[in-house]
Amino acid sequence: MSIKENLINIKSTLPEHVSLVAVSKTKPVSDLMEAYHAGQRVFGENKIQEMAEKYEEMPKDVEWHMIGHVQRNKVKYIASFVSLIHGVDNFKLLTEINKQAKKHNRVIDCLLQIKIASEDSKFGMTSKEASDIMQSEPFSELKHIKITGVMGMATFTDDEIQIKREFHFLKSTFDALKDLSTFNCKLEIISMGMSGDYQLAIACGSNMIRVGSSIFGVRNYSN
Repeated sequence: MSIKENLINIKSTLPEHVSLVAVSKTKPVSDLMEAYHAGQRVFGENKIQEMAEKYEEMPKDVEWHMIGHVQRNKVKYIASFVSLIHGVDNFKLLTEINKQAKKHNRVIDCLLQIKIASEDSKFGMTSKEASDIMQSEPFSELKHIKITGVMGMATFTDDEIQIKREFHFLKSTFDALKDLSTFNCKLEIISMGMSGDYQLAIACGSNMIRVGSSIFGVRNYSN
């Protein structure tokens, strides 16, 4: 099926409150434009350089989401245009995003990445670390970022019970942190679920899913 047909099929199954991030990493701009012409406006990339290059080529009403691990020294390359940074997993990164956003007189929306998987390879902070950051004095001084939710990546496994448990953990973390609202923190987004498990994620409370291969087909990593 075509990218357009894949998108239409996926969107037809999504509840109204769930937003779709089309994960376009490693895919050529021509594929993104096919999705764009099918009505998709939110794209997710996991490499800053690739995202910056695509931003230059794509229409300016696209919302760019940074879904991969972010290195502090590269934030400056996307600070002028990024809509949402999913993978904020420490306070130093948050302060760097704030610093770069200030240079462009913007407020950049961010999600705190919570470690929900059992795999060591996954990044993220604990619920307590997230809570401590949100209640700290230094956090209250950050005027150019806004925490709009949480993000988590489940363990890469076929064990649905384990994945479900991890998704429920992220939802309960979101619920616990939700009361800590401040001027730069209002939790509304739970970003969890990818091509293989997004329906389960939605059942567990996700309202933002990150789908790549089900839209664009299998990725080519030889680029």
